[in-house]
Amino acid sequence: MPTCTYCDAPTDAPVTAEDVDGVFCCSGCLEAHRVADPDAHDACCHHGDGHGHAGHDPDRDTDETETAFLHVRGMHCTSCEDFIETVAASTDGIHEAEASYASDMAKVAYDPSRHHESDLPALLSQAGYEAHLTAPEDETADQNTAARLVFGGFFGMMVMVVYIVLLYPVHLGGEGLVDLSTEGGTYVLANVWAFTTFVLLVTGWPTLRGAAVSLRVLQPNMDLLVGLAAVSAYLYSGGAVLMGQTDVYFDVTVVIIMAVSLGHYYEDRVKRRATDLLSTLTREQVDEARRVSEGATETVAVDDLEPGDRVQVRAGERVPVDGTVAEGRAAVDESLVTGESLPVTRAEGDDVIGGAVVTNNALTVEVGAAAESTLDRLVNLMWNIQSSQPGAQRVADRIAAVFVPLVLVLAAVAFGWQWASGAPAATALLTGLSVLIVSCPCALGLATPLAVASGLRTALERGIVIRDVSLFETAPDVDTLAVDKTGTLTTGAMQVVDAAADAATWRRARAVEQHAAHPVARAIVEDGERVPAGDGAPARATDVRSRPRGVEGRVDGDRVRVGHPEWLRTEGLRMDDTLAERAEAAQENAQVPVAVGWDGAVQGLIVVGDTLRDEGLAVMDALRGDAREVVVITGDSTAAARPLREHDAIDRVIAEVQPAEKSDLVRGLRDAGTVAMIGDGSNDAPALAEADVGIAFGPTALAADSADVVILRGDLTHIPAVFSLARAARRRIRQNLAWAFLYNAVAIPLALVGLINPLFAALAMAASSLGVVGNSARSLPVADSRPTDGNEK
Repeated sequence: MPTCTYCDAPTDAPVTAEDVDGVFCCSGCLEAHRVADPDAHDACCHHGDGHGHAGHDPDRDTDETETAFLHVRGMHCTSCEDFIETVAASTDGIHEAEASYASDMAKVAYDPSRHHESDLPALLSQAGYEAHLTAPEDETADQNTAARLVFGGFFGMMVMVVYIVLLYPVHLGGEGLVDLSTEGGTYVLANVWAFTTFVLLVTGWPTLRGAAVSLRVLQPNMDLLVGLAAVSAYLYSGGAVLMGQTDVYFDVTVVIIMAVSLGHYYEDRVKRRATDLLSTLTREQVDEARRVSEGATETVAVDDLEPGDRVQVRAGERVPVDGTVAEGRAAVDESLVTGESLPVTRAEGDDVIGGAVVTNNALTVEVGAAAESTLDRLVNLMWNIQSSQPGAQRVADRIAAVFVPLVLVLAAVAFGWQWASGAPAATALLTGLSVLIVSCPCALGLATPLAVASGLRTALERGIVIRDVSLFETAPDVDTLAVDKTGTLTTGAMQVVDAAADAATWRRARAVEQHAAHPVARAIVEDGERVPAGDGAPARATDVRSRPRGVEGRVDGDRVRVGHPEWLRTEGLRMDDTLAERAEAAQENAQVPVAVGWDGAVQGLIVVGDTLRDEGLAVMDALRGDAREVVVITGDSTAAARPLREHDAIDRVIAEVQPAEKSDLVRGLRDAGTVAMIGDGSNDAPALAEADVGIAFGPTALAADSADVVILRGDLTHIPAVFSLARAARRRIRQNLAWAFLYNAVAIPLALVGLINPLFAALAMAASSLGVVGNSARSLPVADSRPTDGNEK
């Protein structure tokens, strides 16, 4: 028997294509092989092998290694990731660690014989970073930040009062209330120095920590730029006080620290509002199971289950781990994990996957050899993908990586030129330090946080949660839009789509189906739009019995059977050719034909299936503008996806794709350009994490955790607004940065030639900062959520 070229699984009915070498077990593997590097995948639809990751030690005994996921507070750039990983690497007993500032988490592989899991947070909590095994409450951190700002604001205000009353008048050619050259003036300046010290070390502590970390890992960032200007002004001014001079720049330090800290605080507050909205999402992973032992049941942690254990799963509950049905028969909804829209029946001997929902009856499941949930494997796969991609570095940090060395070089050149020209050492030093001071990144430090906060606030007003602000940089450049079908383009719920039944047939079908919990039965009972008008009160069914492929009961004295047409045929009921053709057509379209019969004949046919959202194709057509390619990726059968191929709004449809294959497909699409992925279920999480832009639509919690943006409302018309908002926010960021650099373009040359003074520095900083604040306060021009003819990039 041949094996699949993509996943090496046995291939009973090989799938081939003229433009692709090899044979495949399904069209999903074929398409994954077509667009992805055949050697780039570690798992496939038929295997649950995990991915490897960078830094894995092949010689390490994996039996002596355990993995823990820690929440790390304080990370905000790639420098922070490098620091956490460096600390872990230098700790005995920790084999490796991967940090992700985008998710504020770290994955740690450690030796359990040397460390208990509870020891890890203390080992990684250094330099102001706080590691926790569970997500910490934000309230305490928020209170600490607010306290630092209030503290800094109080002492900063006292500093600025001294400047306004005593120092600025002198620079304007007047006289202050106190002669600063006297002993009393020195006392005043000493107090200003003390107040500034409080502002710098307390309010500015997070900035100074970030600057120190960037130096340690040799990656200049915005914190280093801010800290450089603030500390330079502070050190020069302190030295001036000790030397009895009055030209001090303490105000520069205060303004920089307070402005940047307030900007980041405002951004964090808006982000926290977004995070709070996501907290209402339901967590799908199962933590406990009901284990059956010697006729009794006990509730145990899923981690305590062993292969061969039996667990009881009631209707409406999730299967905790992969296994085999030992007792019972039930309809199982696997759409969360596989993406298949139709429930499947599982009976004794059938395999069932962890994370699937039992929709009716109850099952006893024997735990499989791996004692692991398919849903849990998706969680790990999503982490491997998400953490393997370095977090997108902000525009301001990328600028800082160039700007910081440039400013240092300019300062050194200014100092050297002045000294070589015969200027006193103090004057040369003043010129060099002035360059550092006036390169003050106050406006530059505010440019990104305020524009980002404006974008986050505008998104929240529209029911959109932005989880990763790098969206504002990448979304406008999207070339390909990959869309999950089930639950995204479709409603994800069973409903009646066609019917050939009179009022009497509907009346009897509903009477019998109301005793069943299957999603198809609920659709028939709840649908009222297609029911013809008829006489008589609702019918009552008695002696109802559930069968493997339907339900039967006695209604008005007749034995009424409702279920699959083949079952009714085996029971001796005749079906005319017209109804048979309609049933066959429904099955070809991946819909469920439900026959209703009594008196030896099928009296009517009701077709149930998943349907496209009303706005779905119009939105895809809108998003297809500007040469964007729209690709629909689905786990549904080729038949279920066939109708989508006929729509002009969709360029390609790839069917029969399993969860692990979705991420491979997205990875292959990324080779041709920037890719956005839209999905709703946990099975979409790895693909959402793999994409340049992941958009979770009305999502599960796992999908939301792996996405860059979350659409909370179940309306696709909000998706065009995501791209419109991203374009508007990116323009605002660039405007702010341009304004900030305009200040530096004027101030730095003046400092180089020695034409700078404290008053000018303070006024210029205030003007540039107010310009950024004012620009960010303007509302963002976001296109209406309704689809339009196209989108601009």
